[in-house]
Amino acid sequence: MAETTYTLLQFDELEGWADDDHQAALSVFLNTCRDLNDPEWENLCAFAGDAPNPRDFFELFFQPILIEDGQDMLFTGYYEPELRGALTQGGEYQHPIYRLPDDLVEGQPYLTRREIEETGALAGRGLEIAWLADPVDAFFLMVQGSGRIRLPSGQTIRVGYRGKNGRNYSSVGQELVRRGIYESYQVSADVIRSWVAANPEDGRELLWVNDSYVFFREVNEVPSDQGPLGAMNRSITEMRSIAVDPSIVKLGAPVWIEKEGADPLNRLMIAQDTGSAIKGAQRADIFYGTGTIAGRAAGRIKDGGRIVVLLPIQLALAKLPAPFDGIE
Repeated sequence: MAETTYTLLQFDELEGWADDDHQAALSVFLNTCRDLNDPEWENLCAFAGDAPNPRDFFELFFQPILIEDGQDMLFTGYYEPELRGALTQGGEYQHPIYRLPDDLVEGQPYLTRREIEETGALAGRGLEIAWLADPVDAFFLMVQGSGRIRLPSGQTIRVGYRGKNGRNYSSVGQELVRRGIYESYQVSADVIRSWVAANPEDGRELLWVNDSYVFFREVNEVPSDQGPLGAMNRSITEMRSIAVDPSIVKLGAPVWIEKEGADPLNRLMIAQDTGSAIKGAQRADIFYGTGTIAGRAAGRIKDGGRIVVLLPIQLALAKLPAPFDGIE
């Protein structure tokens, strides 16, 4: 495994930095910075609310630092789905999503996805939050980690991540490639959904390749005009929040992204979420918003580039091997 390296950069080395909306990024930063229990961050947060110039705030108090671990950069996208469901089982609504079981021990392997879905191992325990019309919807809801469920009455309930079964995440898209059904560049969420719909029995077997299973909780206290709750238990913001590996990037930190691909994106984001597939220093998942359009946009993202973390200056310098005299 490659050694993790830390490289200090200057703001003029960040492509498109001067053209970004720093006020929008600062507003999102303020949404979670008060939850950062660290003196360096607390002091910055206290000043941020009164910062006269958002760009100056970031440039004066933060240091861009490129963290690398030998892995290529990969950007993906995620979104909050809106799905059809009901509060009781019946008719087309046959696929439950569950609350966290009381016999699950965090960090220990629990029932696999196949055991839960094929044998109904959790049935009859009163854990069902809702019943969905489409098993693929249930699968992608777990991939996204949150969503809205539209009931037959027209009302919606919101669910968010509560925990998981302690099993490793496996990509069903990569499994389709391994089987020779698609090339890697062809795979997207829409392609997976279409293939499962066209091959119901094999499709269920495909979804069971991923042993990981997510449990939910209701989060109806979040206003409908705000994004879903992220890992910091605060609403995340469309195109300003990203999911990162929290063992490397501190949740709440500003992160500059330079996403390549068909729709390049240079933007200051805030690390406010995590995901079971988001591992590594150069790995990030961009939140694209709520609903079908956001889902289509997110599903197309599989791009290279780089992410640069903005750390309070003293914390950034502490990451470098001593002695270091690179700051004038």
